Amino acid sequence: MLKTIGWKETVDLPELGITDIPAKVDTGARTSVLHCSHVQLIKKGRKQYVEFRPLDGHPGHQTNTYVFPFHSERRIRNSFGQEENRYIIKTTILFFNELHPIELSLRDRSGMEFPILLGRSFIRRKFLVDVSRANLSKKSTKDSK
Repeated sequence: MLKTIGWKETVDLPELGITDIPAKVDTGARTSVLHCSHVQLIKKGRKQYVEFRPLDGHPGHQTNTYVFPFHSERRIRNSFGQEENRYIIKTTILFFNELHPIELSLRDRSGMEFPILLGRSFIRRKFLVDVSRANLSKKSTKDSK
């Protein structure tokens, strides 16, 4: 049975050591997005990595630089309809006290209210969205304690 999520949720990215991040559930977006700055592709030996600073400038979060294995680069249409190339990383997200794999595109979202968007690729076959509700994953976690 699919769990129900609201139009916004609070999530954790344990591999980045980041907790309690406000995320907007966006069924109009295919790919999930994480707010980052200083995003660049680097090489170490023969392998490619993406270096980035997640949540840079976001209140209440310390900014560290991370290096993750490069997964892919995609052309993604932004909210203004313009296409742009974005680097994609694979990581995990803690949601309803369960770890889920997620692909995140890295982009500067400093002018946006939510530092994370959860897109259709992540939501599909895992969750139903009730747009009249919010923060169901954290409420569920509190209920289970």
